[in-house]
Amino acid sequence: MVVQLTPILRNAEERPETIIRPELSLILPTYNEEDNIETVMQRVDKVAKQTGLNYELIVVNDGSNDRTGTKIGSFAKNNGHVKVVGYENNVGKGHALKTGFSHAIGNIVVLMDTDTDIDPHHIAEYVKALKNADIVISSKWHPDSIVETPLIRRILSHGFNVLVKLLVGLRLSDTQTGLKAIRRNAFANLFPKLTVKRYAFDVELLALANLLDLRIAELPIKLRLNSLFSFREVWKMLWDLFGITYRLRVTRWYQRAMFTRDDTIVKR
Repeated sequence: MVVQLTPILRNAEERPETIIRPELSLILPTYNEEDNIETVMQRVDKVAKQTGLNYELIVVNDGSNDRTGTKIGSFAKNNGHVKVVGYENNVGKGHALKTGFSHAIGNIVVLMDTDTDIDPHHIAEYVKALKNADIVISSKWHPDSIVETPLIRRILSHGFNVLVKLLVGLRLSDTQTGLKAIRRNAFANLFPKLTVKRYAFDVELLALANLLDLRIAELPIKLRLNSLFSFREVWKMLWDLFGITYRLRVTRWYQRAMFTRDDTIVKR
């Protein structure tokens, strides 16, 4: 793993002892996004400034084999609040988010996809909503959401959500949309217990949050989805969902892992 960490300064002339501790950490997992990553980083950076919080941008290069890493590195050189984390092989979005979280400092953490499907202008709204929640998630099916997506993706999304409700017990309208904001102190001991490395990571994260009775809020999103899932990707998501269900319902692995003697997590 390669990690590039740059101190966050008020201005370029300040000395290290005046480093500001970020209040907000934004984690961007990316894989082979050379055409989009610069635009996404610039847009997210602009929106983060509008929150009025000291912030850091953590970009996790999940084993890209194109010029994504080069473009991230160039952006980081000109922006001292950017951390770059990378590793050689592609592991998956879930692993990238978990890795990014381990480097986050801010007590408010935003998780966001980098494929330009999501409008980042919602970030400030999600951060404010954490005053009354431990995690704020985006929902394609919120009444106020604006979503453009092919019919087949709508059908697959609804079908997957029905399975999540039946198998995992999550009473949420959507788990998979790629923008979430969390209170770091509520999730600090939860993240190390996460096992899913790819797309169903969101289900596992929310299942454990639900297990701990953490407060979950759903907010609208502006979203444009043009790409389609392959059968292989759908099967992998289902397989991961079955694994989560098995650990939650059958072996009760999560319950044992979350409430061991050494953990400080306290169920509400």
